[in-house]
Amino acid sequence: MSFKKTAGALIFTKGNETLKIEAWGKDSLRVRSTLEPEFTKNDWGLSEPVKAKGSPVIKIDEEKNCASITNGKLTAEINHSGVISFIKDKKVILHEYYRSYDPEASRDGAALKIVSRQFKGIIGGDYKLTVRFEPRDEEKIFGMGQYQMPYLDLKGCVLELAQRNSQVSIPFAVSNLGYGFLWNSPAVGTASFGKNMTEWTAQCTKEMDYWVTAGDTPAKIVENYTAVVGRAPNMPSDLLGFWQCKLRYRTQDELLEVARKYKQLGIHLDVIVIDFFHWIRQGDWGFDPEYWPDPKAMVDELHAMGTKVMVSVWPSVDRKCSHYYEMAEKGLLVRTERGTAQTYAFNGDCITFDATNPKAREYIWNVCKKNYAKYGIDMFWLDNAEPDLDVYDYDNYRYQLGPAVAVSNLYPKFYAQAFWDGMNKMGRKDVVNLERCAWVGSQKYGTVLWNGDTNSTFESLQDSVVQGLNMGLAGIPWWTTDIGGFMYGNPKDPAFVELLERWFEFAVFTPILRLHGDRDPHDIEPLEKVKDWGGGYLYTGQPNEIWCYGDKAQKIMEAQIKLRESLKPYLTKLYKEASTNGSPLMRAMFYEFPDDGECWNLRDQYMFGSDYLVAPVLHAGETKREVYLPKGKWTEINSKKSFDGGKRVSVDAPIEWIPVFKRG
Repeated sequence: MSFKKTAGALIFTKGNETLKIEAWGKDSLRVRSTLEPEFTKNDWGLSEPVKAKGSPVIKIDEEKNCASITNGKLTAEINHSGVISFIKDKKVILHEYYRSYDPEASRDGAALKIVSRQFKGIIGGDYKLTVRFEPRDEEKIFGMGQYQMPYLDLKGCVLELAQRNSQVSIPFAVSNLGYGFLWNSPAVGTASFGKNMTEWTAQCTKEMDYWVTAGDTPAKIVENYTAVVGRAPNMPSDLLGFWQCKLRYRTQDELLEVARKYKQLGIHLDVIVIDFFHWIRQGDWGFDPEYWPDPKAMVDELHAMGTKVMVSVWPSVDRKCSHYYEMAEKGLLVRTERGTAQTYAFNGDCITFDATNPKAREYIWNVCKKNYAKYGIDMFWLDNAEPDLDVYDYDNYRYQLGPAVAVSNLYPKFYAQAFWDGMNKMGRKDVVNLERCAWVGSQKYGTVLWNGDTNSTFESLQDSVVQGLNMGLAGIPWWTTDIGGFMYGNPKDPAFVELLERWFEFAVFTPILRLHGDRDPHDIEPLEKVKDWGGGYLYTGQPNEIWCYGDKAQKIMEAQIKLRESLKPYLTKLYKEASTNGSPLMRAMFYEFPDDGECWNLRDQYMFGSDYLVAPVLHAGETKREVYLPKGKWTEINSKKSFDGGKRVSVDAPIEWIPVFKRG
């Protein structure tokens, strides 16, 4: 075993392993390990150039056979067995787990022969990797993207590191012990935050790669993190109001009829969305001329109203579509390792385009430029971006970049990049697209994330609050939901109307206010029954505009849209903060009040920026709720009542509004 210094890095070698720890950004260290002759050149999520990777202080104690590297607030110490401890303010904040024969490195249980970094060779290939850390009973862990569960604090959770519809894996964790941890691998795996051990796994990789940062507050940790992975650009001011969407506007006339009625009501639409199967077949990426005969005239009329137009784009390519054979011959499609060449069978026999292939990204953009951008389409809805698969058998798919088990978590980031690059080449400097999935750094490609095809239930609303907060801590400040949930809401059901009202009131205080959903029942006759292709034969959901839920609900939503309009100057400020230092718009209470212990336990209320405390109504029939107010003066914006903080208060929450408190 040996230690040595290189430029800005500490190297440790033992047996076949080479371990490298180097300064990487402010108060941060990157840690890599390999059994190969040299490291790969993959930086994965660490994509941003840092002004200086630091001039770390490196010490090697040859007598004790140990070493340390310090970059600002963070120190990593390596003992003679190669076990790493991370130290901030003279306290160990993270320590690798080691249970093997070494009296100086191991706790009780040495006979277990469990090591910190375990590479298990895959026959004929790379390695399955497991990295372990000691648990801390007092630790709370946040971030990691979006999972369908009600937990803000992830301690005790086992998370799949894989992309699915409504699951977004962004492997960055924020700890209340004063550090952030990025698992810098796009491989499919798991993160287990157990009481007895923290464990990260990758099913297939060539090397270990993780990044640790130290900060005195969660805000500082997120700032350090977004500095090295990228930040969102500034959001255009004309997208901060109301977005209208449904499953699905089938024709040009349907869409324009809705937009005209909103104009008659005096309600401004910032964005209106054209959902799926406005095309003939998946992979055509263009309007079906039978139902969308004059897209340019449609777009021109909407632009005259001040409304931007978004169209849905799917990554699936039907064998019968106009581009399948060309893309197959050019190697632009995902490959299957066994069985038929199919990844997706919803209304077609489809395989997914390979977003990891730069030529495939260029191809899909050129088609969309020709078939959409030329008409003035402003924005793209990159749906099914995980990509959605009939069966999530990750080991059955292969990309140009490698096997899916090794790289597939990157897919949505490359998908977003295809449209970001293409639109920038057209001279667009205000790119904003909607996407259903993301990975580390997706935010820098102008991506608004939403939480996927969720159910229309209060339980789903509760989960959505937690998801928005953890997404923000994982570096994604632009986030939204389908108001009312996506599936199973019936506009004639009073229980669903109540849910929609409460969800709408919550959505006013999220980054994007967007009404969308597939409304029941599916009893609307198709436009045609003979064909089995094109938008005419496919079902649609019930109407989903604000006037479809009764007069009372319409008045509530109109008032909430007016409230949202009044918040636009404040929203502009918040979006600027996000682009400057990575701060999310939706902030867990402890983000603004890190010294208040109670704030680390709250998951049903949050700060919207630094000024507003939002307490959504998350249960049916609830017209009062308890809210914790941190120390200071607070005014509830609806009732105008003032409160002293530092305690819990019970406040009214009539159906017309949710409790929102102005700070100071």
